[in-house]
Amino acid sequence: MNKIYFIIGSQDLYGDETLMQAQKDGNEMAEFLDLKIGARVEALPIVRNGEEALWCIEKANTDKECIGVICWMHTFSPAKMWIKALKILNKPMLHLHTQYNEKLPYDSIDMDFMNLNQSAHGDREFGFICTRLGIKREVVVGYYKNEEVIKELSRFTDVARAIAFSKKLKVAMFGNNMRDVAVTDGDRVESEIKYGWNVNYYGIGDLVKLIEGVSDSEVEAKMAEYEAKYTFATKNIDAVKEQAKYEVALEKFMAEKSIGAFTDTFEDLNGLSQLPGLSVQNIMARGIGFGPEGDYKTSALSAVLFEMAKGRNGATGFSEDYTYDLTFGQEVELAAHMLEVSPVFADNKPEIQVHPLGIGGKSDPARLVFDGIEGEGIAVCMIDMGNRFRLICAEISLIKAIKEMPNLPVARLMWKLKPDFKTGAKAWIYAGGAHHAVVSTALSVDDIRIFAKFTDTELIVIDNDTNIRELEQQLNILDKLS
Repeated sequence: MNKIYFIIGSQDLYGDETLMQAQKDGNEMAEFLDLKIGARVEALPIVRNGEEALWCIEKANTDKECIGVICWMHTFSPAKMWIKALKILNKPMLHLHTQYNEKLPYDSIDMDFMNLNQSAHGDREFGFICTRLGIKREVVVGYYKNEEVIKELSRFTDVARAIAFSKKLKVAMFGNNMRDVAVTDGDRVESEIKYGWNVNYYGIGDLVKLIEGVSDSEVEAKMAEYEAKYTFATKNIDAVKEQAKYEVALEKFMAEKSIGAFTDTFEDLNGLSQLPGLSVQNIMARGIGFGPEGDYKTSALSAVLFEMAKGRNGATGFSEDYTYDLTFGQEVELAAHMLEVSPVFADNKPEIQVHPLGIGGKSDPARLVFDGIEGEGIAVCMIDMGNRFRLICAEISLIKAIKEMPNLPVARLMWKLKPDFKTGAKAWIYAGGAHHAVVSTALSVDDIRIFAKFTDTELIVIDNDTNIRELEQQLNILDKLS
């Protein structure tokens, strides 16, 4: 299981009795937090000098199970002794500004108590050196048993886990980027340097060979899965079986090569009789990342954010901006894709339907059709600015479909933009936001903020406080600094 190291700062000045008590308190705090924040929490030996600080950080760096560290100064801990250790830290760090004691013992407080319990003193010293060194960290303030503090620690753990996952993520591109499309393209080498995403091209023929080898029993097993999860609203069972073959082959391909996300493009699917639809939708529901038209950034990001959202209520997956209802004052967006929207967003039991598709030159593909869930959420996209990546995160309100759409045979979501339609759309476009995004009702802007911080990624947030003039100034400053 993933592990967080709890590092307790002090120094030799206070004597053995104080240090022993500090270690005991730190151990107790780690035991309390253990598993409550989504990971094992292990207290390391108390840090009294630079050599011990370096030992703790080296241990965290080299432990494959360790996804991050929590640092807390129980007493005053001179910050120069932390410099060498902090300079080599390569795991996400949370600085917990707390105390072992919640309340002051007003009747008995003395200098011994003050020397032991001086986080208000020691954490400021530690904070300074982190700032001086430019150390990216998340700061959480409050009593460590407080529910809000535990929630913030859990968020850090979720993001740290997603970053560890990201560093090992492999992405397969069946075909390349859709011809002449700009925003979905990107620097795959830089993606691996920055996020760990190993993105490689594979010929669709590699998948076709696996499809041809799928057995009848494997198809029947997949069909049984479909029947258990979805409503069959088609008599074209052969079309559904074809998608079952695609999914079985995709599962084999990804398992063999340890792939966690993939893309395809309808311009390069030679050897397939249908465009992948139902197969991709069903596989996305298990957390496999997907991006259409060769959009590897969305594919990888959807896998990473799905990992980040594990254990939370809500849905996370790919979607696409498609069209609007521009009724004045009631503007809403209809988001969909020609086939591939994950059933994790379904408000009703999805139906398997088979319909013609106007592009791709293939036979009628089977797909899942459903209306989307309601709730507060975010839409996140990543763009390549040429010399840096940028994340754009917009808060949205997903709503129930305003009216039935009986002639639209695709899965669809509807949402309202914040702070209002005009500002939200303008801001997204000014920021260069893509038409593909990862939508989540499980994650928040804070999750994306922490991820952006620890991956040193530029972040633009669109929410109820967004002001277009201020946003344009922010974008101008970022362009000049880059």
